[in-house]
Amino acid sequence: QVQLVESGGGLVQAGGSLRLSCAASGRTFSSYAMGWFRQAPGKEREFVAAISWSGGSTSYADSVKGRFTISRDAAKNTVYLQMNSLKPEDTAVYYCASDGTFRSVSSWGEYEHEYWGQGTQVTVSS
Repeated sequence: QVQLVESGGGLVQAGGSLRLSCAASGRTFSSYAMGWFRQAPGKEREFVAAISWSGGSTSYADSVKGRFTISRDAAKNTVYLQMNSLKPEDTAVYYCASDGTFRSVSSWGEYEHEYWGQGTQVTVSS
């Protein structure tokens, strides 16, 4: 059974930092891209960041460029999202996602992804 489990969410003041983790189990995700989406109350889910299987290629939404960094540890089957300079508008449930087939990192936000985590809440207070 494939599982993606996010952790690391919480409440932080504006300007603060959080590091999200997404641990994969049930299969090896090291050969496939992984990424993050988020969904704020009353809004559609939106792409945040993605990383290639090697970690050599990444992509980011314009709204988080320069503030968020995605990385992965293949040995741990885990992907991370380091979030700095957080803003109240970053408040959302953050989900990690992956697939069992190739997905272009540069087009990550356009795909319907196969595997999803349960989400972790990030709340940024002003």
